[in-house]
Amino acid sequence: MINRISIRNYAIIDQLDIEFSNHLSIITGETGAGKSIILGALGLILGERADSKSLFKDDTKCVIEGAFNIEKYNLHEFFAENDIDYESNTIIRREITADGRSRAFVNDTPVNLSQLRDLGEQLIDIHSQHQTLQINSSAFQLQVVDGFAQHKPEVEAFKSCFKAYKKNQQKLEALINQSTDGKAEIDYLQFQFNELEAVKLVEGEQEQLEQEQQLLSHASEIKTNLSNTFYLLDESETPIIGQVKEAIHHISSLEKYNPHIADLTERLRGVQIELKDISTEVEALSERTLIDPERLDFVNERLDLIYRLQQKHRLSSVKDLLDLQHTLNEKINSFNNADEEIEKLKKQLEQEFDKLIVQAKKIASQRSLAMKDVETQVSALLKELGLVNAVFRIENTLVEDHQLSVNGLDQIKFLFSANQGFQPQELNKVASGGELSRLMLAIKGLSAKYNALPTIVFDEIDTGVSGEVAKKVGNVMHKYAENMQVITITHLPQIASKGQTHFFVYKESKNGLTSTGIRKLNQDERIKEIAVMLSGENPGENALLNAKELLTQTN
Repeated sequence: MINRISIRNYAIIDQLDIEFSNHLSIITGETGAGKSIILGALGLILGERADSKSLFKDDTKCVIEGAFNIEKYNLHEFFAENDIDYESNTIIRREITADGRSRAFVNDTPVNLSQLRDLGEQLIDIHSQHQTLQINSSAFQLQVVDGFAQHKPEVEAFKSCFKAYKKNQQKLEALINQSTDGKAEIDYLQFQFNELEAVKLVEGEQEQLEQEQQLLSHASEIKTNLSNTFYLLDESETPIIGQVKEAIHHISSLEKYNPHIADLTERLRGVQIELKDISTEVEALSERTLIDPERLDFVNERLDLIYRLQQKHRLSSVKDLLDLQHTLNEKINSFNNADEEIEKLKKQLEQEFDKLIVQAKKIASQRSLAMKDVETQVSALLKELGLVNAVFRIENTLVEDHQLSVNGLDQIKFLFSANQGFQPQELNKVASGGELSRLMLAIKGLSAKYNALPTIVFDEIDTGVSGEVAKKVGNVMHKYAENMQVITITHLPQIASKGQTHFFVYKESKNGLTSTGIRKLNQDERIKEIAVMLSGENPGENALLNAKELLTQTN
């Protein structure tokens, strides 16, 4: 439950501090004083969006802080999953700066709005006036029944499986479309692949062929020059090697006269050895150099083929062509395997659908039992709320299996009749504003109990009722407050008198600036405020006596 809320610089609120009762807290005040703005601030710390327009003063940030006692509400798992320090007295804070930036904290741990909303949904149900129309929506009606059925884990598991099933359906559709498109493309892909595969490309062969092409194209020139070189080195009338040998003979005879000549002799011998090695290699290379026109033709044809493929596919190397061949092969295989994968996924979807139907029928059975409970308890409360002849029924139509949705097989409708002798019909056809308000009050209170919500807030849910009916509405709220915290904004004295705590909201002007204030009323102030609600400003003695009487009544 919420123990207190502190509001700074929000809307027309400069600063407010409110400490709520554990049971029924009443908020009253003139229209436009700012009662609903307080609920707007409460909504911000529960995860609603905000902007810089929410600021009372543009140059100061807005800070809203709420203190919640959560020790009885089994929220340890939520705090652990979101890596937030658990405290039985938890502080939620929201800050909004002048430039519209927003930050949120739970026990001083930064959280995002999604986390804040998830936590808020487990703490407070705020019911504003416009939400009464929500009772006409099938989603809300189903939510009510599920709350009574107490089968949230089963419903969540079903929804998770259904979403996975729909995702697989989309995957199947994409595969079928891909297969259809692929079959139109497969022949061309196969042609491209076959063309590349037939060439039997080898990585690095282009460079080798280009080098071989150079050798073969100039083989005659290479062989002639190598032969001439060998001739000069070793076979001419005065071969270079022979002349070096003779030079060694002449210079070696001089070593005895000059020791430095020995060094020259050794160097000449080194030259002789090197020239002999060169001569041998030149001779061998000349013998290996073949003039082979047929081989040259083959190399030229092979290179021409590689160049054409590169130009065709706009690629620059054999490696790129081999990569393309691999890619084409993968695409062809994926198309060839598509039919097999489609059949496999179809069987999987059939199994998932069968499982979903079993789950949906189990949930439908649980809902059917819960609907009787909803009808009984809501009907009883409607009588307490002055609708003694009211009939409340829930109609459920089970759709065909192929119409299965994320909500299962159930199509639920709330039916209502306020008058004896009239068949119940859909709410939007027969219920007045006051009747809808009382019906929503009954359903909201019961739902909060079944969903174990610590706090429920009603923002003028008493619209359309007055007099004795208003008193009965107040009694029901008082009854709810025995088991949960109830906060109610009201204009009706009969309801205001039922609160354990009564807050009065007002406007005040300081330094030419209007702001909202709030104060907790003592007994005498409550009497006067309820008397004003009964008869207007400056209430007479009878109104004051009537107010005292209302405050002394507990039912």
